[in-house]
Amino acid sequence: MSSRWIVPNLVAQLAFGLLAMTITLPSMQDWPATFGSGQAAVQLTLSGYIAAYGILQLVYGPLSDRFGRKPLLLFGLVLAGLASVLGALAPNLAVLTLARVLQGAGAAAGMVVGRAMVQDLFAGSERTRVMAFVGMVMGVCPPTATLLGGHLHVSLGWRANFVVMAVLAAVLLVLAWRGLPAVPPRRDAARGTLLAGYARLLREPRFLLYVTMMACTTATFYTFLGGAPLVLKSYGVTPDRIGWYIMCIPIAYIFGNLWTTRLVRRTSDRRIMALGQAWTLTGLLLVLGLGLWGTASPLALALPLALLGIGHGLLAPPTLTGTVGLIPALAGAAAAVAGLMQQMSGAFGSFVVGLVSHETQVGLAVVMLAWASAGLVAQVALHRTPRST
Repeated sequence: MSSRWIVPNLVAQLAFGLLAMTITLPSMQDWPATFGSGQAAVQLTLSGYIAAYGILQLVYGPLSDRFGRKPLLLFGLVLAGLASVLGALAPNLAVLTLARVLQGAGAAAGMVVGRAMVQDLFAGSERTRVMAFVGMVMGVCPPTATLLGGHLHVSLGWRANFVVMAVLAAVLLVLAWRGLPAVPPRRDAARGTLLAGYARLLREPRFLLYVTMMACTTATFYTFLGGAPLVLKSYGVTPDRIGWYIMCIPIAYIFGNLWTTRLVRRTSDRRIMALGQAWTLTGLLLVLGLGLWGTASPLALALPLALLGIGHGLLAPPTLTGTVGLIPALAGAAAAVAGLMQQMSGAFGSFVVGLVSHETQVGLAVVMLAWASAGLVAQVALHRTPRST
């Protein structure tokens, strides 16, 4: 396969996990009746997927550093494909939950290996540009998968979503086998142990600050996902219209990543991140100001947060590039830590927002602003921390 297809191939491998995570969301509201179970038990299918998807990244990362990227990616795709078949044939909720856990465990390989291979195959501004393309696709994946999953559920039944993911896993397996280069293991990584690689990363202050920035960005977005439907409900927005307002950040995020691909050719990653922080904080301060002013309107929430989406699109690519590129020999382990921390901080952010009032957008804005401010503090500390020699 031509080298020009490497980037689309890597992006597809990275997107697989998010597609598998969200394509079944429309079906989950019917599963209690389908399986005769409570909603809490049904939610375990998603929680199990997320837990496996996050934790297994810690295993795939250092193993890919030591034994090569491609074998781990192929293994993960096989596991995810078989798990998707199991999900399509699941006779009860227990088997379906097991299938979702195994599906998440397999999909985790694509997230880690894909990010690490961007570090392996690209350098300098080109690496940041590729990360921006990744960000654009990641932004559009959840809403697209949710829409697709809903249509498949209505037309063909919930099992069709698992069939689609099994077929996609098989296609990606062929694309990875035929189209991705076999990056050799790093000799310096092979000499260490799995825990030694993580210990080395955790001793690097700049790595910890990069990861903190990524975690705060993710937590800000997950806080929005958890709180925005409640605020919009208090503003009189019905469930069938909430999605249109939720889309404000993902769509703007795509444009932010596209802007990053242009900026990276003529300015530094540091300046791009600073610009991203400015757009993010401006959007959140507008949301807070309008809420304190007493403007109880869905557009008063959604439109300013489009600025946050652009800001995140500017922040994410250079931050991720810095995370996996700081110690090239441990790119896989670094991607694993970053992925896990994003999942954990996002889950915590969506929980914390439930502790504030949602009668207006003020409480949501305050929590989101707190996360964004923590990310800004980490960025300032990053620029003041000297590089290791």
